[in-house]
Order: sequence, then structure tokens, then C-alpha cells
Amino acid sequence: MHSTSTGVIRTSEGSLSEYFREQLARHARELEPAPQEDTCWYLGNLLVRFCRSEDFFTYEDGRFDLRPLALLFGDAVEARNEHERCLLLQQLGDMSLFMGALFPENYTRRGLGQDYLVGMGCGAYDYLADNARKGRHIFAELAGDFSVMLDLVANACTADQDLADEAILALYERWRTTRSPLAKRQLEAMGIHPGEHDLRH
Repeated sequence: MHSTSTGVIRTSEGSLSEYFREQLARHARELEPAPQEDTCWYLGNLLVRFCRSEDFFTYEDGRFDLRPLALLFGDAVEARNEHERCLLLQQLGDMSLFMGALFPENYTRRGLGQDYLVGMGCGAYDYLADNARKGRHIFAELAGDFSVMLDLVANACTADQDLADEAILALYERWRTTRSPLAKRQLEAMGIHPGEHDLRH
């Protein structure tokens, strides 16, 4: 991966997943100690997954909306079984991390600081570190270094150019749902080259 003189990011393989994983790996090397490779892989998958609106939003009352973290926590508390509780807490942890890293202003406007997101995310991942069916070592690291992971994801998505990741995700989602040639050309201008594999659910 390299940046051109104009700051445009080029990915070695071109897909959005590779773009995120390369950025995560590069910024992870700057940390001491560096996060586990499994944890970086998990974070890359998280970012790619949330590029799909159906994975990020819930459909209620005839429209897509972002479910509040507190309600998601309530769903986990009232879960019918341990497996369902773990799935809901994983979603809560992932949402806290994603929103805290990329869109903290959404919570700041409501008077909620980063400590709220850290508390939600840490609590969710800490539970998973003891109870998840797999990946407990990943959840343990995410819980123990949540603030560090927030910075890692934020830095990885900012990359070398002053470009809001929200715009990248919105543009990618528009291409994924409409196959718009214009959206594809705009992504390619930023060094992201979407392919058929990016359309898989």
C-alpha cells in the first residue's frame, strides 16, 4: 500500500476489506504491545460488516434506524438463553466500538461522552471473554484495551488523507446497492476498487 503525492490511498488488492485490514495492520504496528493478529482480523471484519446497512441498522416501524445502545443492552439482559445473550452483547460491543471510533459526535450531541461508549463496549466484551463460544481471547483484548482499540479503528479509517470515513462508507453502500458506475469511479478515485466479491452477504 502507498499514498500518491495527492494523498489518494492505493490498496494492494483493491477491495474494501483489504483496505481496512491493511490500515489496521499498519497502525497496529505503532502500538506497544501490538494487538493480536486475530484481534486486528476481527476489527477488519467488523468494519466491512457495518458497511452493509442491513447489518448496521434495525428495521422498525417501516424504516431503518440505529437501535440505541441502552435498548440493545436491555435486550441482552432479557435474552431467552445464553447464546442469544452473547450475540446481542457482541452486537453491543461492536456498535460501541464502531460508533465511538467513527461517529462519537452522534453521542456528544446527546450529552454522552466517550466514557459511555467505553463502558458499554468494555462491559459487553468482558462478558463475552468469559462466556462466548469462541474468540474469548479476542474479546478479552477488546475489553482490556477498549480505548486503544477506539483509537486504532479511528486512525485506520482516517488513514493518510483527511477524508471522513463516513463518506467512504456511504459511497461504498451506494455502489453496493445500486451498482452505480459513478459511485464506482468515485471509489476508484480514492484507491478503493470494489469487485464482485464485495457484493456477497
